[in-house]
Amino acid sequence: MASTYQYVECVGTSTKSIEDAITTAVETVKKNNKISWFEVTAMRGRLVESDLEYQATVKFGCIAE
Repeated sequence: MASTYQYVECVGTSTKSIEDAITTAVETVKKNNKISWFEVTAMRGRLVESDLEYQATVKFGCIAE
């Protein structure tokens, strides 16, 4: 059976770890989409005042409805 997918891209953030930033993105996107797969396309960090923030850009393949 053929399927059609749409891309959804999201940037998750966390003050704990890059893994937590990825999880944040997944949890946010799965609320409104049927995720089939995901790909981490970028990882970066930034300083917010003196605190480190992790950021993960995640591209999702979601089943088109």
